[in-house]
Amino acid sequence: MSLKASNCVKSILTHELTAMGPLPTILDPDGVYPYQSYCETSQRPSVKQYNFIKLENNYLEVWICQDLGGKVYSLIHKESEKEVLYVPGVIRPSRILPRFSFVAGGIEVSFPISHTPSQNEKVCYEITRKEERIYVCVGETELRYGMQWTVEFSLGEHDEFLTQRTVFFNPTNKPHPWMSWSNAAVPAFEDSEFHFPNGPVLLHSDELKTIDWESKGPKTNSDINNMSGYFWQNPDVNAFGCYSPYLGIGLYHVAERKQVPGIKLWSYGTGRDKEWSYLSSLNNQSYLEIQAGPIADQSIKHQLEPGQTHTHLEYWFPSNIRMDIRKITVPKLGLRPLSEVTMFPFARIDDVEVWYELMKSYELHDASIIPDPTQIELGCWAPGGLYKLDKPFVWVIEKCSSNNKSLWQLYYGVWLASGDKISQAISLLHNSTLDLSKAILARIYFYEEKYEEAKKCYEAMIDEAFQLHPQIVVDRDKLLEQFGAETFNERITWLDNLDALDDEMIIERRIALLIDMEEFDEARKLLLNFNFQKIHQRYERKKLWKALCLKTNTQVEPYPKNLGEDNLAQFGAYREFVE
Repeated sequence: MSLKASNCVKSILTHELTAMGPLPTILDPDGVYPYQSYCETSQRPSVKQYNFIKLENNYLEVWICQDLGGKVYSLIHKESEKEVLYVPGVIRPSRILPRFSFVAGGIEVSFPISHTPSQNEKVCYEITRKEERIYVCVGETELRYGMQWTVEFSLGEHDEFLTQRTVFFNPTNKPHPWMSWSNAAVPAFEDSEFHFPNGPVLLHSDELKTIDWESKGPKTNSDINNMSGYFWQNPDVNAFGCYSPYLGIGLYHVAERKQVPGIKLWSYGTGRDKEWSYLSSLNNQSYLEIQAGPIADQSIKHQLEPGQTHTHLEYWFPSNIRMDIRKITVPKLGLRPLSEVTMFPFARIDDVEVWYELMKSYELHDASIIPDPTQIELGCWAPGGLYKLDKPFVWVIEKCSSNNKSLWQLYYGVWLASGDKISQAISLLHNSTLDLSKAILARIYFYEEKYEEAKKCYEAMIDEAFQLHPQIVVDRDKLLEQFGAETFNERITWLDNLDALDDEMIIERRIALLIDMEEFDEARKLLLNFNFQKIHQRYERKKLWKALCLKTNTQVEPYPKNLGEDNLAQFGAYREFVE
């Protein structure tokens, strides 16, 4: 039998990430609690090993990476011996919300937000053979809300396509918002052909507008000048795909429209934005994305009620010839019952071990087995998905040793704040003696526009090294800015302490201070001479440039290229986890 699955290990060049800092991501518009966010991608890669499942029959070879969020890393069309997907040969995260760590390539499924927070981390997996079909399931319980997701990829003995079944389940006692898209990246060339349905399409580029695809839509990648997303509003068929004459290979997708109405094409085009598509590569190979989802576009969210399950089916067809999307039909398969699809627990033991130990000690009311609280520098915050932590936290603060009390108060306060229990969080954090508790309190007060209280929190800090961390200095400067000219000298002092650092967010705050002090020439010089890393869907540097231009009565557009921010109109919700 040619149908088989096996475990494999591959070495891949990997650019490491620099964590944003010690502060948790509560009340962070660029974060998703309890996950860490990142501020830099290293310039030089290291060699790192990744675990894969290789699933194959006589027609296809599929490489699924459980260490990269369960994505399909590679899809080989055996007859032509050609790779179908964009496989850059390097893990090189580029800057995009919610964690600033998007890695292009393969086929990935997002849940419960666009760019799944764990897309570059290890998830659970399971391989099952039943009759003449092999199922590979990947998934986890996500940390923020505790919802479960599983993506089941399967091949039959004679399948010339990859079947993908996606299952979401809410085991918690509260409803939670969600969205999901399946995103396949393929190599992009000027002659890459778009085979998509006719009908009205929402175009998302530097503006939002609706076009008619048949008369106004691009036919090949060379017809697109700048980064653009296209969302089909009423397609006349529900199959679509992309074919590359240069490579002699293409990829097509089909699903039942009632289950998967969302259809999207994304391209950086062949003009001014093409270099953005190189960020994840070693050799400046461009890519584009064909996407599908159970929701019409990426600005819309659905709600998963307690105990509710959602599922949908999709099919991916690699082809070495052009396919007629009007002749692609949904396969009729006898898949195993949905009840046999595994829903997984939390995937990474380090994220949850101490919290499970805490709950166990509470359940047994045994103070002798209370775990030591995890160290701050590990950035392991209590998951919102463990929604039964309230009573264990109260109990451990009463029973623990005095040495650990402040740490438990810190973790409990942050966990409460992540669940919008702000007043209770403030009380807990005030009782903690740690400098980090004071910095978090300052962020909460800033969020509530209680600037004097926030300022007092910073002034109460005593650890000099902690106060000089760039993340703290940036937050502090944003607060001091609210006081106007009276805090100019204080802002100068803190920023000058980090004068030798080429930290992007420190540079942004320097520019903001120079604008506030009306030192416009110096602000312009610093803004134009610093080469910022490219980042999607964050526009702080453009705001600074616009403010500078308005103050000096100069032309705002075009924005300087070195700012590294895209030209997309703001659309879609990358920040669903803002508290």
